[in-house]
This record gives sequence, structure tokens and C-alpha cells, in this order.
Amino acid sequence: MTDERRAPQGSGRPGMRDLTQGPIGKTLIAFAVPTLISSILQSLNGSINTIWVGRFLGEDALAATSNANLTMFLLMSFVFGFGMAATVLIGQAFGRHDMDGLRRAFGTVTGAFVPVALAIAVLGWIFAPALLHLLATPPASQPLAVAYLRVIFIAMPPLLLAVVVMMGLRGTGDAMTPLWFMIVSVVLDSGLNPVFILGLGPAPRLGIAGSAMATVIANYVALIGILIYIYARDLPLRLRGAELRYLIPDPALLRTIILKGIPMGLQMIVISASALATLGLVNREGVDTTAAFGVAMQLWTYIQMPAMALGAAVSAMAAQNIGAGRWDRVGLVARSGILYNFAITGILVVLLAIADRPALALFLGGHSPALPIAEHIQLLATWSFLLLGVTMILFGTVRANGAVVGPLIIFAIGLFPVRLGFALGAYPWLGADALWLSFPVSSLANLAMATGYYLHGGWRKARMGAPISVAEAIEEAEATTEPGGRLNPAG
Repeated sequence: MTDERRAPQGSGRPGMRDLTQGPIGKTLIAFAVPTLISSILQSLNGSINTIWVGRFLGEDALAATSNANLTMFLLMSFVFGFGMAATVLIGQAFGRHDMDGLRRAFGTVTGAFVPVALAIAVLGWIFAPALLHLLATPPASQPLAVAYLRVIFIAMPPLLLAVVVMMGLRGTGDAMTPLWFMIVSVVLDSGLNPVFILGLGPAPRLGIAGSAMATVIANYVALIGILIYIYARDLPLRLRGAELRYLIPDPALLRTIILKGIPMGLQMIVISASALATLGLVNREGVDTTAAFGVAMQLWTYIQMPAMALGAAVSAMAAQNIGAGRWDRVGLVARSGILYNFAITGILVVLLAIADRPALALFLGGHSPALPIAEHIQLLATWSFLLLGVTMILFGTVRANGAVVGPLIIFAIGLFPVRLGFALGAYPWLGADALWLSFPVSSLANLAMATGYYLHGGWRKARMGAPISVAEAIEEAEATTEPGGRLNPAG
């Protein structure tokens, strides 16, 4: 009966498929491709914008955007987990054909997000200098970072609301609509960056604030466009007439969203807070080192993409197979994901080791003093993403049975006492190399703990609730990455 019930649900809906049947390897790759495309677009946006800033405005501006983007990611982490929890409610309601329940959930999360987003925009504008001072932003970059960050905060309301809408659409099984409007946002943001930075045509010359202005315009256009499309096509998320009262948050639904979203929100905060702490240490090495580290993070984003996409596919496949009682396939799914990770990510690591200089020069220029520093960072740290990929796949598997606390604790240990402890403790002997070597050290620690949890953690028996939906599995897998280019607010 399970397969008979699922087949109609997946029929004709983009992104939905029965993952309990067929060859595991081929199905895993086929399911990972859409997520990979989405990730490439997100990261390509951040990378192109970084190239514009680095080439037109120099290392000081590049360091400024690195600091500002990580600050934005920390704030977005606070609300992302709650949006993901709402996606689960929307997906469950859609699955049982409860359109009223779906709209209640969407209305509640939207009504709760709008005032939060507005508050973040106002407070961010006011406290931007204090946030950057807390990060020990280099003095030469601080005025630029303040100018950039304040304009970016104007983009927060449409950005956060667009995230909610896109996650809600994925909950209804629609993966293509978010993808199309992501393309709109990326094209506008990347295309308008040089226009506002340099003041081309009738546009004002805004310098680094112009890069942020492009992000503002792209996000507002994408949000307005996707809302028009939802209403024009009468998609399930649309609210009309008496349904508009659902924008007043329902206390019971809001409590569920908060309680379910806390673990994932905390995990993202742990990851981003660790990145912010690391960046604070990097900033003390000077502007060139900060710019080099920012560019290294951009390339690391692409290195992580296959593992992230595979982790999403593994999560979705494991969730469906657990729901169908096909535990015999769950371990095989994880094993296939790990093998594909070593093959695909390994190739990318080797290619980057061979061609790191031209890749880094895209962002910095061939004669930048930050270029040799970035090459050195790549040599010491990039290979660790092979290990991170395995950890992502193992965590994607255990989350498919509702286990979210274990991965949160492991990441907290690996990223704070291990990574930062090593960076600070080894710095007197290794200097700045302690910062770069802290990445493989923490990746090894995370992998050891994740393997122990996967093999002996009891996650198969002590289920923490119903298996998560495909939409939630994808969102969680995408969240579990080292912050890099994907942190660009436009993404």
C-alpha cells in the first residue's frame, strides 16, 4: 500500500519521486542534480559579485564584503530553522490534501517573519558599526563594510520573505518555481553589480554600496515576481479573502514551528558563529590575509557542492525508505553517497590543487599580494572537505529518522573546542598556519564523532518523531556546509 499511496503524490510534481525503488546509485545521482543546480546558482551569484568587488574596488573592499556577508548569515541562521519547520507543516498538509491547513501554516510563518525581518533591517542599520567592530574588522575595511552592510540590511525583509515563500513551494512539491526565480535574482544581482559600483549609464556611482544596492533590487524584484506568479497560477500558497486572516500567527502552529525549528536554527548558528570567530582571528592577520581567506571560502563553496547535493539526496532517499520500512536500503544509500562523495569531491580537490592560481586570480588579479596567501590556504585546508562530505552524508542519513540533536552537539564540539581550540593553542608555534590547519583538524574530529554516532548512536531505535519530509531533508542538507560564497545575502 505504501508505494501505491506515494505514486500518485509524486506524479507530475517537479522534484518529487519515489526513492524506495530502483537502483540506488542511479536514483541518488538523478535526485542530487536539481539540488546541485540550485547550489551552483547561489554560489555563482556570490562569486561573480566578489569578482566585481575585488577587481573594481580592491582588497579593502573584498575584506569588507567578507565580514559583512558572514554577519548577515549569522542573522539569517536565526530564522532559517523556523522556516524549515514551516516547510514540514506545509508539506504534510499538502500530502493529505488539506489546503486550508497548508495556508494556515504558510500564513502563520509569513505573518511571524515579516515583523522579525523589519526589526532585523532597522536594528542592523543602527548597529552595523558595532557588529563589525565586534568582528575586529580591519580599520582600512571598516568604513567600506559599514556602507555595504547598511544597504544590505535594506534587502533583509524581501530576502527573508522570499526564503519563506520558496521553502513553502518546496513543501508543496514545487522545486522548479523557486529555481526559476532564483535565476531571476542571480541574473539581476550579478548584472547590476558593475552598473551601480561604477555608475554606468544613468545609474549613480555608489562604489561598494552599489554592490549591496544590486542585491536589494534583485531581492525585491524576485519576491514581487514570485508572488505575482503564485497568484496568477493559483498555486496552493496563495491567500485570498478571508484567508488573509491567517497572516495573524496561530499560537499553536507558531509554537510547533519554533520547537521544531530550534535544533536546526541552532546548528546553523553554531556553524556561522564558528565562521565568524575564525574570521575574527583571520582579521588580525591584516587586510591581504582577510581578502585571501574570503576568496578561499568562495572556492570552498564549489568544492562542497557535490557533497551538499549528495547529502540532500541521501536524506530524501533515507527518509522515504525509512517511511516505507525499507531499512535494508538505508545503509546502502549512505554507502553510495559516501562513495560518490569521494569520487566527485576528490576530483574537484585535485583539479583545484593543479589550477589554484588561475582560479584565485579570477577574484584577486594576477599581481595581488593576497594571491600567494590564498594559494597557501588552499594547500593546507581544501582537502578537508572530502571528510566534511562524508560527515554531511552520515548526518543526512540519521536526520531522515528525525535525529537532529546529535548532529547539533557534534558540530558544536568540532567547531568550537576542537577548531578554535586548535587555532588558538597552536598559533604560538604555527602562526597563521594554525588557522588553516584547524579546518582539517575539526573535519577529522567531526567525522570520527559522526561515524561513532551513525554506528552506535541508537538513532535507528530512538526515533525523535516521524521521518522528515523530502523538502526538510533537502533544506537540512543544504544548511550543513562551511560558510562561504553561499553566504552572500543575495543567494
